[in-house]
Amino acid sequence: MENNVAQKVIAFATILALPFALGAFVLAWAPAQHFHLTDPRGDGFVQPRSIADLVESVQASTVTVYCDFDKDETTQGSAWAINLSNDQENKYPTTLITNHHVIEDCLFERGNIFVAALGGKEFKAVIDQYDEENDLAVLATELELKPLDLSGYEPIPGYWVVAVGSADGYEGSVAFGNVLNTEKYKFLSTAPLSHGNSGGPLVDNEGFVVGVNTFNRIGEQYNGAMSLNALCVKIMECDGELFWKVED
Repeated sequence: MENNVAQKVIAFATILALPFALGAFVLAWAPAQHFHLTDPRGDGFVQPRSIADLVESVQASTVTVYCDFDKDETTQGSAWAINLSNDQENKYPTTLITNHHVIEDCLFERGNIFVAALGGKEFKAVIDQYDEENDLAVLATELELKPLDLSGYEPIPGYWVVAVGSADGYEGSVAFGNVLNTEKYKFLSTAPLSHGNSGGPLVDNEGFVVGVNTFNRIGEQYNGAMSLNALCVKIMECDGELFWKVED
């Protein structure tokens, strides 16, 4: 008789405690799932699960660009590998995106261009095409690099972003921020930029490129990048006028 009573008490306590246990599980599980969320469609401000892995992969596809246009004069910027064909890929299989102002002094064979991966030796590069109006250029090099993926989601104000490049000549520099505002072909971000960052990739929390770091504003709290939409003007063929389709 006593065993039956004890069993009933235990069963009743178990039934009573079950909803609380389930509630505690849900409360604990939801933040854990959010912690693993990186897809910017869900929340563009969520930082990557592993910042170290993201930074390492982007750095591996980013180079320093040197334009030697005079005996004692060199301009320096950054560039990143893209999955895009070029007219000289038999000799220079890797295609790079950078800014026009990084290589303009070497146009028309006025100088020589070299690129160097993080901590690596220099490799020759050539100018494949350029878009002066949108400050973009395409280089081709014999240095083999893994292309970065392009973001399928157009960034909106608040997106978490990271700028990678050779800030002031320091290879592999990294700066974090968020998208401040957007226009058709460019957008502003709070990721700090310096001379030498020009041409480097601006990537989202999945490591996908959203823009090309292009200019900084001294005395202001933002910097500028050309968006992937700008690449569609002259640099690459897109399905329509813009890279990111406008939602109906």
